[in-house]
Amino acid sequence: MAGMGGIPVLILREGTSRTRGRDAQANNINAAKAVASAVRTTLGPKGMDKMLVDTLGDVVVTNDGVTILKEMDIEHPAAKMMVEVAKTMDEEAGDGTTTAVVLAGELLKKAEELLEQELHPTVIASGYRMAAEKAKEILDGVAVDVSEESVREDVMRKVAKTSITGKFAEAAGDFLADIAVSAVKSIAEKTDGGFSVDLDNLNIEKKTGGKIADTILVNGVAIDKEVVHPGMPKRVENAKIALLNCSLEVKKTETDAEIRIRSAEQMKAFLDEEERMMRKMVEKIKASGANVVFCQKGIDDVVQHYLAKEGILAVRRVKKSDMERLARATGGKIVNNIEELSEAELGHAGLVRERKIAGDRMVFVEECENPRSISIVVRGGEEHVVDEIERSLNDALKVASSILEDGKAVAGGGAVETELALRLKEFSTTLKGREQLAVEKFAEALEIIPRTLAENSGLDPIDKLVELKAAHEAGNKNAGLDVYTGEIVDMWERGVIEPLRTKKQAVSSAVEAATMILRIDDVIASKREEFKPPAPGEGGMPEGGGYPGVGGM
Repeated sequence: MAGMGGIPVLILREGTSRTRGRDAQANNINAAKAVASAVRTTLGPKGMDKMLVDTLGDVVVTNDGVTILKEMDIEHPAAKMMVEVAKTMDEEAGDGTTTAVVLAGELLKKAEELLEQELHPTVIASGYRMAAEKAKEILDGVAVDVSEESVREDVMRKVAKTSITGKFAEAAGDFLADIAVSAVKSIAEKTDGGFSVDLDNLNIEKKTGGKIADTILVNGVAIDKEVVHPGMPKRVENAKIALLNCSLEVKKTETDAEIRIRSAEQMKAFLDEEERMMRKMVEKIKASGANVVFCQKGIDDVVQHYLAKEGILAVRRVKKSDMERLARATGGKIVNNIEELSEAELGHAGLVRERKIAGDRMVFVEECENPRSISIVVRGGEEHVVDEIERSLNDALKVASSILEDGKAVAGGGAVETELALRLKEFSTTLKGREQLAVEKFAEALEIIPRTLAENSGLDPIDKLVELKAAHEAGNKNAGLDVYTGEIVDMWERGVIEPLRTKKQAVSSAVEAATMILRIDDVIASKREEFKPPAPGEGGMPEGGGYPGVGGM
């Protein structure tokens, strides 16, 4: 409301709430800190899990940071920004979502201390950005080049296992890490600068039943469909595969047409012609040399019958994404018109077979010569277990592909954060402006990661931080906390390794979120309008029900 000559002027509509200045900053910071504290207990190998129950009663049990935040029904706008941090981390790096959110929360907590000292938010934001740039520079310096073929695969396996450690799947960590590394190597494509990995070429199918060790890496494509006709073969070796994006049915006319049949002979001729057209489709498939057909659309019963007589295995209504994966795995081309089908368009696989997995039939296309698309069938004794294994595998796949693409890795276990904290404190002493205070607080904020690892493991955080700093000051840049023994050890030698990309992205995402929240000094929230049903005679449904002019029922 503004005053003009004593007359109040309404600027905002009635019901709009507004928070300004220090109150707005405090509210936003507290909301972000609350989100960070919610996921903080899940960090590290000894982190705890969260059980999330949605409005429909569906349950998710996980310690994956991004999954927890996605499932939480968050209302506060600043808290939603923290969820976006986790989503960005998940998309860019796969792992490190909890680290980024916890770091962002701690940066805001430290900023609060600076605000109490009357430091302006833009100065704090500027200092944080300077610290982030310096941190990335230091990270590049401490990162180890693992692009050499002799060490790369071993590092990929260790990185994958590190990402799985602390999750429910940890018991099968070595097994799942091997699957992740094999999968990434299979779909990796050589580029001028090294390798490129597109994880969209990897399909994960989930099947409840069995145990985690029953998880299968298929050197080809697994499709959650069954063979359409019981008379068709269930196993075809040396398969020649036709990929069809057209229906194997008699098409209806495109325009409205009417067929008048006046006699039984005409009816018979009409049906015979339909059958002849469908038989011709099967002859066309057989003439191409195909003995397996994957069709994106429907297959008529008559066509199924003739395909079965010819000994051709067929699957219908295959998803578009699966068709594209089949094309990449088998080297075939997707044909839009059956008249264009020829031997040149066919894909090849050593074996196509139908298998029964957990009571469901699936078709496996295996033994492909050079598959650029593969599948993983995840198994587990219970639905929540299968979901958690899938999340763990996704993280392992992303971090393994980061190593293959970037060829750079750093030590985990709080080692890199402790090294950054020490080096940034040294850097802050070289600055002359007020930004020095913000850089110093940034360095302190980084200590939240080793501190949390110690707390979640039941160790004394102060003692362990002092020991960590002493080891780093003595020159051991890979010194980290072994949460199982409580000792300060060389994390690289222990095989606790993380991709450089994960750490860089965590710093970038945390700083961007923290600085954006810090710069907000005014929150204007419009009140949600509640739906009020119209009174009788005020529009909407007329009295007596029904529609206007129609009358009631």
